[in-house]
Amino acid sequence: MLKKRIAIFASGSGSNAQKIMEHFKKHPDAEVAIVLSNNPNAYVLQRADNFEIPSHVFDRFEFYHTDDIADLLKKMEIDLIVLAGFLWLIPDNLLKTFPNKIINIHPALLPKYGGKGMYGDKVHIAILENGETESGITIHFVNENFDEGEIIHQARFRIEKGDDIEMLKFKGQQLEHLHYPRIIENLLKKMKSL
Repeated sequence: MLKKRIAIFASGSGSNAQKIMEHFKKHPDAEVAIVLSNNPNAYVLQRADNFEIPSHVFDRFEFYHTDDIADLLKKMEIDLIVLAGFLWLIPDNLLKTFPNKIINIHPALLPKYGGKGMYGDKVHIAILENGETESGITIHFVNENFDEGEIIHQARFRIEKGDDIEMLKFKGQQLEHLHYPRIIENLLKKMKSL
C-alpha cells in the first residue's frame, strides 16, 4: 500500500516540522515527502536535509502568480499540506487543488488572538497584556482568511502568575510538539483507511 505523503510549509526554525519529520521517519503508512519555504535562510531547510527530505524554496511571485507550487505538489501526489510556522496567506489555487487538505497550528485558542499579524511573540504579548488565565494551541483547517478555518483540535495550559513570554512559548510548544504529529496521523487515517 502506498504511503500517505505530507508536504510541510515553514518560514523559520521549524521545531514543529522537526517533530513531524521525527514522528513519520519510520512510519509504516505515511511520510514527509517535501519541505517548502519562502525563506532561503530558514533553519527548517537544514532540518529537512538532516532527514534526507527534499526541499523547495520559492518567492512571492512563484507562490502567488504561478501554479508552480500546486503543480509540484500534485505531481508528488501530496495527501496533506501541513503549515508549521508558515507566515504567508495560502493562495486560492492551492486551496482549490487541496480542499480540506491544508492544516495549520496557531499558538493561541482561536478564535481569540488570531488573524493577520497575529503570530509568534505578538500573540503571547497580547495574551499577557489582556491578563488571560489560560492559553493554548489550535490546529485548524486553512481557508482564504488567516486563522479562520474549521477547528480540528485545541489543547490548553494555565497561565501562572509571573509567566512571561518565554514561559508561554515553552508551554505552547510542548503542546504543539505533543499534539501536531498525532493529529496529522489521525487526519491521514480518516482520509482513506490506512
